[in-house]
Amino acid sequence: MGRNPDLPVAPAFDAGGATAGLERYAQPAGFAPSAFAALAWGCARDVRLGLRSRTELALVVVFFLLVTSLFPLGVSPEPELLKAIAPGIAWVAALLASLLSLPRLFAGDHADGTLEQIVLAPAPLPALVSGKVLAHWLTTGLPFVLLAPLTGIQFGLDGESILILVLGLLLGTPILSWLGGIGAALTLGTRSGASLLALLVLPLAVPVLIFGAGAVEASRSGLGPEAHLSLLGAGLILSCILGPFATATAVQIAYE
Repeated sequence: MGRNPDLPVAPAFDAGGATAGLERYAQPAGFAPSAFAALAWGCARDVRLGLRSRTELALVVVFFLLVTSLFPLGVSPEPELLKAIAPGIAWVAALLASLLSLPRLFAGDHADGTLEQIVLAPAPLPALVSGKVLAHWLTTGLPFVLLAPLTGIQFGLDGESILILVLGLLLGTPILSWLGGIGAALTLGTRSGASLLALLVLPLAVPVLIFGAGAVEASRSGLGPEAHLSLLGAGLILSCILGPFATATAVQIAYE
């Protein structure tokens, strides 16, 4: 059965903008994509846009590598000291490198009007912003997780400690992306947005750093990392539940 020509056509998503009038995506008025489809679209779009600016992505990764590589040269070469400070340095480097890419999470779309179209799109806004935050983690947080073994080797960590460091970053870096996403949405259109964003995110990220670095230290001291990793896991679940709605609300406030 063909589509009724009398029914108005709702705009559909494409990779370059918030809507497109392609006939093959035509749907009756009132149609709204599912939350999963909206999340997948938002994530795929931002990943493609991020890969087009490979220089910015490389800058974040190089910054992480430089911070973790220069610390062993600037402190005592004592092996035990390097093993003790390795988790904290890796987490601080991940946080600071993540902050470099947070301003572009919403700023570019806000400047060219795409974000306003996303807000008005016939799809759940929490799912759309979740896709953007997921894309941010895939292009920034995930590389930190993959580079964590190299950092552990530089500081002389054993295999178990490196594994705990990787697990901690795998659980904690998405929390940093959610905190950054909420902060980036709250600072939309403000002057000195990058500085204000750092002031908002850094205090909130302190517990994540404490539990992430503490997991490795607890493993090295024989206490077991389960408690710290469980807290990071609980924080990840909480951020995934509340983060989409908090971010979407902040984006909507920017257009009121």
